[in-house]
Amino acid sequence: MLATATVKFKAFAPRLGYALRETRDRLIPGRFLLRELMAAEIRHATLPAAGNDSGRLVASVTTSRRDIIAAQRLRYRVFTGEYGARFDGIAGIDRDRFDKHCRHVVVKDVLTGQVVGYTRILTDERARRTGGWYSAGEFALDMVDRLDGRVLEIGRTCVHPDYRNGGTIGVLWAKLAEILVDEGFTWLFGCASIPLSDAGAAAMLAETAKRRENDPRFQVAPLQALPAEVLCGDAGSAKLPPLLRTYLAMGAKVCGEPCWDPDFNCADVFILLDVRAIPARYTRHFMARRGELAA
Repeated sequence: MLATATVKFKAFAPRLGYALRETRDRLIPGRFLLRELMAAEIRHATLPAAGNDSGRLVASVTTSRRDIIAAQRLRYRVFTGEYGARFDGIAGIDRDRFDKHCRHVVVKDVLTGQVVGYTRILTDERARRTGGWYSAGEFALDMVDRLDGRVLEIGRTCVHPDYRNGGTIGVLWAKLAEILVDEGFTWLFGCASIPLSDAGAAAMLAETAKRRENDPRFQVAPLQALPAEVLCGDAGSAKLPPLLRTYLAMGAKVCGEPCWDPDFNCADVFILLDVRAIPARYTRHFMARRGELAA
């Protein structure tokens, strides 16, 4: 019996080692270690997508090199496959100079350990350290320097195609809400992208134009205007991308004309969210999710 138990332990040891390596960068409660062990056991199993069962999804700020590389692979897959983006450097990886200064927020499926959602955070302190904001490569951001209170930029937000059901974005935003509240941020901004390869791009741009902020205090100017042929496309009805819809539902401002990003083949819409003005129903929703995850 002892020999049999030894054999079973040796068979399980590689999976245990993998789970421990996954968690070596942080101290975690035992129940999460158990989840990692489960993930190691069924890493190669074929599982259905999470659907609306967001209990399978957990968001965290990670410093794990393995997680960050997985997120950079997800970024590459989404932005090359769906936007036609072009990247220099290592094939299959989307990485830039801002990554080492950002906090990386990943959403993982706890049953598989797979990174299925992502965004990165650049705080005002770290932006000063790295020499500015990522969005400053697309917009003149004098307005941001005049904002009162703490400021945070998010970017490279993406979700695995099999997990685009609303649950992943909800879990991601619950984590962002936790950071915004706990660290006293007043403003959140970033670029929401509209892929120009989408047949409804002109209609989406027309829709965002209707929601543009007129107050000059909140205007930014794009450094590269959109090609005229994009603006002259079919301006029928079209559904906005989920991330942009979420921003607008939470009260974000569209701060001026979009910028053309030829490397990503998209129109970037600059959005600014006043954390103090988020509708109460969203505050309750995300804070409730935060409580569920803590429990």
